[in-house]
Amino acid sequence: MSALTDALRQQLEQVSVATITTALFKRGLRNQLIQGVYPVGPGKKTRMIGPAFTLRYMPAREDLNQLSVFRDREHPQRKAIEECPPGSVFVIDSRKDGRAASAGGILVTRLQQRGVAGIVTDGGFRDSAEIAGLSIPAYHHNPAPPTNLTHHQAIDINVPIGCGDAPVFPGDIIFGDEEGVVVIPAHLVEEIAQEAFEMTAFEDFVTEKVKEGRSVLGLYPATDPNTLDEFAEWRKANQR
Repeated sequence: MSALTDALRQQLEQVSVATITTALFKRGLRNQLIQGVYPVGPGKKTRMIGPAFTLRYMPAREDLNQLSVFRDREHPQRKAIEECPPGSVFVIDSRKDGRAASAGGILVTRLQQRGVAGIVTDGGFRDSAEIAGLSIPAYHHNPAPPTNLTHHQAIDINVPIGCGDAPVFPGDIIFGDEEGVVVIPAHLVEEIAQEAFEMTAFEDFVTEKVKEGRSVLGLYPATDPNTLDEFAEWRKANQR
């Protein structure tokens, strides 16, 4: 059973990667941001939230990685596309190698049709313009037209991986927004979601006051004893 409840999802839909990374930092976790990945089709306003389902690539060995391997219904890449549960995020360890595609438009479309919540690779996608037009959130490092077989050999499904230098365990909660993707350890998702929700409300209050001309001193952080009282009144008035 996923650690992600409907209530936690609703909280996460209102926060950001930046806020989550701060909440993780407070707990000593500094390596949870997937480095070097960007939304395919920047400008799409979206949140990607779901438990991780993983695929691991290793460097391709040419005699084992011919086009004929796709005829095997048990090929790990094709099998993973069909087994990734609806609502999950498909996370691919491509060893930060964007020379060949981690997946392409047809496979990402299949994930979308199956109800998968998103896809992220620390490599690249082919058919990136096509993927940008889909509704499923997708993140990669760069467009990569060559077939995955050129440099990647799919080897493991739903095992612990590294993606963009971040550790990803199956079931960890993957959260993406316009800035990037962060990995929330499954056992921490409740407290991280709640804290990030509270932090977001306070930072919205701070932003409003700064736009009014207020100094950040005493406001952010709230070292002025009146700030928290003012925030409580603001929150009540704004139903936050």
